[in-house]
Amino acid sequence: MKVVIAKVDQNLFDGEAKSLTVPAADGEMTVLPEHMPVVTTLKAGTITVRSAQGEQQFPIESGVLEVRRDGATVIL
Repeated sequence: MKVVIAKVDQNLFDGEAKSLTVPAADGEMTVLPEHMPVVTTLKAGTITVRSAQGEQQFPIESGVLEVRRDGATVIL
């Protein structure tokens, strides 16, 4: 699935991922390919992206997650 993690002035991640784990407002949430669409706020914590290249982690303070059938976008 296509995952984009972006700040106003830069993209932290833009590529294909096997899964995306985020600190959602109501608890940790893992997004997999073909996940049902959802929009939620994010709280302070760590975003984890798992891809064919391995695992990457991004500490965050807050943000918004939008999930579509074909991918997910995180705006920080």
